[in-house]
Amino acid sequence: MAVEVGQKLEGKVVKIAAFGAFVQLETGETGLVHISEVANTYVTDINEHLKVGDKVTVKVVSTGEGGRISLSIKKALPPPERPERPARSAQERQPRQRSEFAAPLPQAQAPLSGQEAFEERLSHFMQESKKNLAGSSLYAAKKNRRRGGRGGM
Repeated sequence: MAVEVGQKLEGKVVKIAAFGAFVQLETGETGLVHISEVANTYVTDINEHLKVGDKVTVKVVSTGEGGRISLSIKKALPPPERPERPARSAQERQPRQRSEFAAPLPQAQAPLSGQEAFEERLSHFMQESKKNLAGSSLYAAKKNRRRGGRGGM
């Protein structure tokens, strides 16, 4: 009986390595459970979770060349429960206030054609960029160098 991807099978741990555990399936074939597929938590030492001879339920993740079978213990388990989110107070549900530094909201205008809309957005972007860079000391130094000034501090 050949194993198929997605199948859940019973198996027995026959060998443990630093990178995972080899599990002999009920079909007689052996597959590898990588250390990242052992538990729903981070596993630093596989020996804390598995021992040789342990019976485990695994899910077939993939089959490859030469009869390689990749298995997962954590995918065979039911998904972990997510903790419930705490109820938020009315104050926390209020929309956040816009920062004084946030870009102004665009004014409602008549729809523009594709080219006009692009030109308008480009013009707005360039104006905002110049405003943002004007206060920057790096921008001021670069500007002075272009004019032949000293550009230092």
